[in-house]
Amino acid sequence: MTDIAARQLPRSSNGKIGDPLFRGVATFFAVLVLVILSGVMIALVHGALPALGHFGFGFLLTDSWNPVTDKFGALAPIVGTLLTSAIAMLIGIPLAFGVAVFITELCPVWLKRPLSTIIELLAAVPSIIYGIWGLFVFAPFMQSYVEPAIVNTLGNVPGIGRFFAGPPLGIGILTAGIILGIMVLPFISSIMRDVFETVPLILKESAYGLGSTTWEVMWQVVLPFTRIGVVGGIMLGLGRALGETMAVTFVIGNAHRVQTSILAPGTTISASLANEFTEAVGDLYLSSLFALGFILFVITFIVLAIAKLMLVQMSKRAGT
Repeated sequence: MTDIAARQLPRSSNGKIGDPLFRGVATFFAVLVLVILSGVMIALVHGALPALGHFGFGFLLTDSWNPVTDKFGALAPIVGTLLTSAIAMLIGIPLAFGVAVFITELCPVWLKRPLSTIIELLAAVPSIIYGIWGLFVFAPFMQSYVEPAIVNTLGNVPGIGRFFAGPPLGIGILTAGIILGIMVLPFISSIMRDVFETVPLILKESAYGLGSTTWEVMWQVVLPFTRIGVVGGIMLGLGRALGETMAVTFVIGNAHRVQTSILAPGTTISASLANEFTEAVGDLYLSSLFALGFILFVITFIVLAIAKLMLVQMSKRAGT
């Protein structure tokens, strides 16, 4: 009876005014975001049309980049962006998963909070600091120890050796990918840790009671329960890797050519824009840089769309 009476109580005047006002404000900001996004896309398309119209589809298939002769191609930045992001994910995802598992399942109570804070502070380090550290500390280490070992081992393997061949320069796609992997680590691990802690304790205790190991509990209980949040964290880290600029610019070598070896210098879309936008002379040169920005926008949009579809499919399988 109390619930029925509560439902029949007249709404206050504040509710009559506040609800429509709140709905209008929320709708305004939602539409504002779409307008800003549309404006960015229109500006990129408008700036890229001269280059895309001049070079056509070949703009995506050539790595020529010569401002003197007005010959431009986006293949090298596209390949560099995808390769460095892939390397970052191959390094960052296992590390982030291990950190999240340790903090939530294995870490002593007295160490959990300090370790979590330290990991999260990595996200606050400016990207230019990562770039300086990468150029003056990490790149010489790669040149002296890591890359010679890679060349002498994997570089001699038939078939895949060409992907690990070449002189050990220290700077290149591999170094940039590793730096990106370190940079995305705090983002992915923080989200994984938070979603792992949402798993009901009774589920894990039941699995342990049946004799499951810690790995079996994580793989068969925690990950299925949190897979949507885990995928979201990975996509957030991938978005950071695709768009990172300064740290990559310092260590990738900024070479507009496609090479088979990941030890060789290369470039990314964001690094090319950062290096050349202020020096672009001529309409075609500037339009080519706009075209690179538009391509990066499309790549990011496709990645996020795929992530959204994956999350929808996971939700359907889970029955939610």
